[in-house]
Amino acid sequence: MGKIPVIAVFDIGKTNKKLFFFDETYKIVLERTAKFDETTDEDGDPCENLDFLTSWVKEVLGEVIKLEKFDIKGINFSAYGASFVHIDDEGKPLTPLYNYLKPFPDNLKENFYKEYGGELQVSTETASPVLGNLNSGMQLYRLKHQKPGLFSKIKYSLHLPQYLSFLITGKAYSDITSIGCHTNLWNFTSNNYHEWVEKEEIASKLAPLYPSDSAVEVDVENIKRFVGIGLHDSSAALIPFFTSFQEPFILLSTGTWCVTLNPFNSSPLTQEELKSDCLCYISYKGKPVKASRVFAGNEHEQQSKRIAEYFNKPEDFYKKVKYNSSTITKLQEKNDSAKLVLDSAELATSAFANRDMSSFSTIEEAYHQLVTDLVALQTESTQMVLNDEVKRIFVDGGFSKNEIFMQLLAAAFPGKEVFAASVAQATSLGAALSIHKHWNSRTLPSNIIELKFFSASQELIL
Repeated sequence: MGKIPVIAVFDIGKTNKKLFFFDETYKIVLERTAKFDETTDEDGDPCENLDFLTSWVKEVLGEVIKLEKFDIKGINFSAYGASFVHIDDEGKPLTPLYNYLKPFPDNLKENFYKEYGGELQVSTETASPVLGNLNSGMQLYRLKHQKPGLFSKIKYSLHLPQYLSFLITGKAYSDITSIGCHTNLWNFTSNNYHEWVEKEEIASKLAPLYPSDSAVEVDVENIKRFVGIGLHDSSAALIPFFTSFQEPFILLSTGTWCVTLNPFNSSPLTQEELKSDCLCYISYKGKPVKASRVFAGNEHEQQSKRIAEYFNKPEDFYKKVKYNSSTITKLQEKNDSAKLVLDSAELATSAFANRDMSSFSTIEEAYHQLVTDLVALQTESTQMVLNDEVKRIFVDGGFSKNEIFMQLLAAAFPGKEVFAASVAQATSLGAALSIHKHWNSRTLPSNIIELKFFSASQELIL
């Protein structure tokens, strides 16, 4: 029996680092997972341990490539955005992998927007809300002005997915899904880098743009293989849906961030939308994707820990909490007036952060309230980019498996069809599908997404 042809995909999240093998029908046939403790940068702020990550990618690829059972035809990468690796002439990283939540200096922010037309103008042109280091271009601006000596040593600044590809290919490229994602770098009107990128001599630090659906043929362990240049994770997660559905839809991709992606909304971002953390992504085909996002997965993690601590239960207690319509009705009848709030990073959070734990008689009641508040927050965010053309809402990621969340979301959008979309690792699958033509001789499959419909029950209208 011959070897199984596969593509290897590295999927690098903030918490979990994964490697998958997909066969030619896009079934997962091998998986490796790792977690690393964070380290700190020179300011003491937490950040990814780039040395560990680099070593793990090289070591695990070296291990699996020797497996006799598989023939690795292609390799690709997906990773979280807003993260640059700055390399020197020898390809060595010059700085830590700064955390996108690292505080951005107020004086630099003020100087930048004053110089280039003000927050509203820059945000509108770049489809990027003012987000400090989450606008990854601002990380380069900070290095240039605070550490000019170090800045001068940078050969290329690669977003994390492209750095991972560089580790294998030795070739430096930029990718539009990373460059176009709330970076402040890309002018969506002129469809090119923004003027400040040239004026600040940032453009010379950015590697040449390369098509997201192309691959580089390189020798890996003495065999020629097709290696993709990597994709931003949110854009990668859309690809299986583009492949499977032609009718207008939105994708609510849930994880640490819950991102509503609408590829069928081309209206310009308004001032109000920009202030509410709406933005534009760019698909792997180079088309704008209007999006909104909230930090709901992170809030769920923090607030469920608070609930667990109060009721003296394990942190994963919520996995056993079943949806209860009576509990929802009881909570709705309370008609609490707790409001959405902003945390120190000016990210919207739900009303639950201000709730008194003693007001809940059981852990189940507290958790139902948390999810109710999160869905209220999510509804506001999703409404920002929703339009009449869209009839279906697909939810993937962690919350798609949360029955309470899904039932409440369906109730919040009674005029839309709401589905939990079961996709085996949508982000990794998207990275594999993006270079299908290079490694896979079969036709694209049409059955890669399983859907579960959730109806809006009358008693649950929010």
